Amino acid sequence: MKTFRLVAVILLAACAVLRAADTPAKLVLADTEHFNVGDRPAFIFLPPVEKRAKPQPWIFYAPTLPAYPDEAERWMHEQFLAAGIAVAGVDVGEAYGSPASHAAFDALYRELTERRGFAVKPCLFGRSRGGLWVSSWAIANPAHVAGLIGIYPVFDFRTYPGLEKAAPAYDLAPEVLDARRTELNPIERIGVLAKAGVPVALIHGDADNVVPLAENSAEFVRRYREAGAERLVNLIVLAGQGHSFFEGFFHSQELVDFAISRAQAGAKP
Repeated sequence: MKTFRLVAVILLAACAVLRAADTPAKLVLADTEHFNVGDRPAFIFLPPVEKRAKPQPWIFYAPTLPAYPDEAERWMHEQFLAAGIAVAGVDVGEAYGSPASHAAFDALYRELTERRGFAVKPCLFGRSRGGLWVSSWAIANPAHVAGLIGIYPVFDFRTYPGLEKAAPAYDLAPEVLDARRTELNPIERIGVLAKAGVPVALIHGDADNVVPLAENSAEFVRRYREAGAERLVNLIVLAGQGHSFFEGFFHSQELVDFAISRAQAGAKP
């Protein structure tokens, strides 16, 4: 029995090591600045000095958390920097798109645009639950958005993380959050972005069981279509792919080119 338990412990430890090895590490690039916005940690990936500009085109990234952005995104961010595009984000914790998180987003936006010469219209980038972060901020500030990209992004907090987990971020009971979903759930207000003419590019797998395609990216497209703005949104669907580190999500030249072009457009007068 003791031998069996020892073998079981060793196997569990080995599985934990393998899982850790499969998870990309936090991304660190050559010219990275870490600083605080109020009491929230923030970062900027800066392009090479010779490729910087005034105003500086940039991408507003989410979710900025201790593990994100990570090494899975290295190729993308290197492409952005090589094109002279900065990337920045602020850690608002597990905010799930709550209005309370907007104060930190607003503070970072002011820091960059008012004090550091960044463009007034960034391209927003939401990966997974970061989709809730950036879409909710974009809905509140459509005039400050040049475009939006997403990698299997969440737009409906009922699908992920679910009402029970999202509710504390909104300081509401789950049933109250559900009752106010037309006001607070980003997917319910996507028409604001369509009306403002915000261009969007999304990539999502059709076998995603964590962030279902139908209720999130596909529903986003449906709402743009309903608003007569379907030409402004492009959804790339990866057949047979789930919520994973599959390279195709992070090496999409189409997605990267779109983000670069929108960030550049946001820096024009």
